[in-house]
This record gives sequence, structure tokens and C-alpha cells, in this order.
Amino acid sequence: MTPRPHPARHPGEPAAPHAALRFGYGTNGLADLRLDDALALLADLGYDGVGLTLDHMHLDPLAPDLSARTRRVAQRLDALGLGVTVETGARYVLDPRRKHGPSLLDPEPDDRARRVDLLLRAVRVAADLGAHAVHCFSGILPPGTDADTAWKRLADSLTPVLDAATAAGIPLAVEPEPGHLLATLDDFHVLRRALGDPGALGLTLDIGHCQCLEPLPPADCIRAAGPWLRHVQIEDMRRGVHEHLPFGEGEIDFPPVLAALAATGYQGLTVVELPRHSHAGPHHAGLALPFLRAAAPPDGPVPPPTPPAAPHGEPSATPEGSIP
Repeated sequence: MTPRPHPARHPGEPAAPHAALRFGYGTNGLADLRLDDALALLADLGYDGVGLTLDHMHLDPLAPDLSARTRRVAQRLDALGLGVTVETGARYVLDPRRKHGPSLLDPEPDDRARRVDLLLRAVRVAADLGAHAVHCFSGILPPGTDADTAWKRLADSLTPVLDAATAAGIPLAVEPEPGHLLATLDDFHVLRRALGDPGALGLTLDIGHCQCLEPLPPADCIRAAGPWLRHVQIEDMRRGVHEHLPFGEGEIDFPPVLAALAATGYQGLTVVELPRHSHAGPHHAGLALPFLRAAAPPDGPVPPPTPPAAPHGEPSATPEGSIP
């Protein structure tokens, strides 16, 4: 299947009329539902797509007959009219005892290879589903490992994944994650330059993480990240506290955030990310979409950008060390 387009406006290009933003919901926030039930729920609620986290309960990437199971999911997505992005943030899919382990930074080459294999599987799944991107993250700095060594491991580990993504025509969208080696937008550019700015390398921008950690407000983060945006995650959050919150329970002002996102020309999914709310996933999915639609700009010409706001204050608490 052919992935949907994912252009973003490059610096210096004029603003143009934009399509409506496309909203999805992450299956990591619907972990108590069977995948088919989760997809049906999202279609019934009116979502445009789904952020599909490959996990033991939702299209297990390590179980037998992955290709055949992926074809069935692709058929179901087509029948329901849902777009999809493939996410790889499952907590224990590789190691039942170590959250998000092993990572691309682990000291043991065999452990790093297991994470690389998962990402290669994710690229194949994404190609078969017609997904608009594959999401991934760096991992935390292992004890006893210096930063230079970790950055080299990250670049080396991602090289075969980027080769596969290039061949498949699927962007690899790396997410800055509080507490990880690659934690900020500036860190993304460190990786991009180290890899030689490959065309397949893009960015997953989590709006809550911008509120939590970045020096600029979220709307300004979006404008700065626009040329590299390939996937967007969204939820509410408070400054300095890495806790994914339902909309209205944090500090983010969403209308300017969504206006800035629409102005970039981003056409991928904007996926609600509430992994710790699966116990009430259908309830939160039902509330999130009306909230986002009410906060989103109407279709039409993009207004001129507002001047960047002053950076908000320094984080008031230590962010969590890994993806929730």
C-alpha cells in the first residue's frame, strides 16, 4: 500500500491554504480492548486514524504470521476508512522485565540488534499498512556510558533502519523524549547532522513534551520543527512534569498550538497519547476528539505567524526517565 503524503512547509515558503487537521488516537491508550474493537470504536467516534503501537495485544510484531496478520489489519483499516501510523513505544514487547528495554543505546550489541530488528519489522508493517510514518525513540543513557559513545551507538543502530525506511518510502520519525539521550528538538538536530541529514529521517513531535521540557512554548516549537514533522502526538501536560494528561487537566492553550500545526502544512495524523488512561480508554477517546475539533482552526488560508513568544520558565520538576 502507498503511504499518504506527509509534506511540511520549508523555511521561506509562503503560507498556503491548508487541509483540516487529521486526528487519531493511540492504541496504547486502548490496551484493554482487542485491536479490532479499538479500531471500530475510533471509526464510530469519527477519528481519522489510529496510532498503532505494536505490542503483544495489538498486532504482536514477534508472533508468527506477521505478514498475514498485518494484511488483515490493513483490510480492516481500509474498510473503516482509518489512516495509520506505526508506533514502537510498547513497554515490555522485547523484555518482560525491563521497561522499554533493550534500547538502541545498550552496551551489548546483541541487545541493540533486538531493538533494530523490532524497528525493521515496524517498517515492513508500516509499508504493508500504508502508514504515514514509523515512530521510534533513542532510549535513556545507560549507566557507565558516556554521551559520545551513546550518540555513536544511536547513529549506527538507526542506519539500517533508515536504509529500510528509504527503500519502503516510509519516514522514520524519531521522538524527543524527556529523560532520554535524545530529549529535545536540539538533540534531534544533533542526530540529523550526525547521520548526514537523510531524507527518510523525520521528527515525531509530542506537544506535551514541548510544554514539559522545551524552552519555547509549544506553538513556537511546532513552527521551528515544521520542516521535519512526520508524526505528531498530543495530550495536555504541565511544565516540568512528564505526565500525559487528558485535555483541560494541564497547562497547554490548544487553539494556537493547532493553528501553528495547520500552518506548517502537516498532513499526517495528530494522535492523542494517553497510555496511562487505558482503564477508561473509550471514555477518554470519546472526549478528546470533540475537544480537538473545537480547538482546531477552520479550513482556509493560513493566517500570518505571530512573533515567537518568550520562552517559558525552567522545568519545575524532574521529567520521567522514559516513555510513560
